[in-house]
Amino acid sequence: MAIEKNDRVIARHKQAYHNYFVHETYEAGIELFGTEIKSLRLGQVNLKDSYCYVENGEIFTRGVHISPYEKGNIFNRDPMRVRKLLMHKKEIIKLKSLTQAEGFTLVPLSLYFSGKNVKMQVGLCKGKKLYDKRETEAKKQADRDIERSARSDKLRF
Repeated sequence: MAIEKNDRVIARHKQAYHNYFVHETYEAGIELFGTEIKSLRLGQVNLKDSYCYVENGEIFTRGVHISPYEKGNIFNRDPMRVRKLLMHKKEIIKLKSLTQAEGFTLVPLSLYFSGKNVKMQVGLCKGKKLYDKRETEAKKQADRDIERSARSDKLRF
């Protein structure tokens, strides 16, 4: 499921697109507490080094750092705690079979508000080798050069 226009993106895991080939994306709800929601509204979240895994028919995310809410006192939770994701059972079974058999990894790509709910975009990814990363970077650089030269040609005429 894609992020819609009216959804407000809280955080993106930009490095995931550099380190992995993203084959499919899924939308999942995330189980949070009140002070965590308040921290998300302030944008205090980091998705770097986070991943998802399937255990006992449920999907969890680890490594998502949601900073403690400064006015939350005793209600604050551990910023690095394991959080449960909310998905349909069929999707979870499919993801589990793909990650076990074909060597895919589940990576959180973004966190966003969909209405009043917080959703996480989870990508079914396969790791890139060093030469794949170089090739991707070279293609991006070539596209930038072509766009730059096309822009300068347009300005001359």
